[in-house]
Amino acid sequence: MSIVDTVWGDVTTQVAATPASALWPLAAVVVCVLVPQLWHVVRHVVTVVHEVGHAFIATLLGRKVRGIRLHADTSGLTTHAGSARRLPLALTAFAGYPAPALVGIGAAAVIHAGYVFGLLWAAVMVLIVVLVQMRNVYGFLVVATLLAGLGWLAWAGPDAWRVAVAYGLAWLLLLGAVRAVVELSRTRRRGGGRGSDADTLASLTRIPGAVWVAVFWLVAVGCALWGTWLMVAQIALW
Repeated sequence: MSIVDTVWGDVTTQVAATPASALWPLAAVVVCVLVPQLWHVVRHVVTVVHEVGHAFIATLLGRKVRGIRLHADTSGLTTHAGSARRLPLALTAFAGYPAPALVGIGAAAVIHAGYVFGLLWAAVMVLIVVLVQMRNVYGFLVVATLLAGLGWLAWAGPDAWRVAVAYGLAWLLLLGAVRAVVELSRTRRRGGGRGSDADTLASLTRIPGAVWVAVFWLVAVGCALWGTWLMVAQIALW
């Protein structure tokens, strides 16, 4: 069987996971999100998706994405060029914080449909594109590590591991999106956060940054609840 046939077989195969394999990744993600040392590590995944959100919308709006950077403090930067019109710039700035939540919803929907292995291969494809866009050594190493781990898992990992990681990835994006907005809100309350997406939006739209933080919060929490329902509803069907 060729590589293409193997991958296509995974992508099109529906998998029925057990409640345990679906729920223990949730417990693991909750611990990772709440424990600062662990959050500092797994937050890189959320940051990657955050920056992909900026890059994706910038590309859709006809802007040229020049590259993505990831930093050791888990922050990121996407540079792009093009028209200086406010609307494309505002939409691009807005895309970052909702991106992990929306991608998390997409992942939950794929899991709900049973295409758990397909989700892993989709993540591998996205990471390949992101790796090409990396413009600093640290970011390249982070994405290369993620790509190697997920690539091996998707290709040769035990099915139980593949199911668990797929669920864990969905939970991490949904809950991590909420944690990221909480951090943004705290930073702004302490007088920091200058140059954040919320501040950029405030300067482009004349709508206070606090309003944009509230919008990010509503999107993140709404997606977390919706994604949870999708995955819990699937468990209830077993």
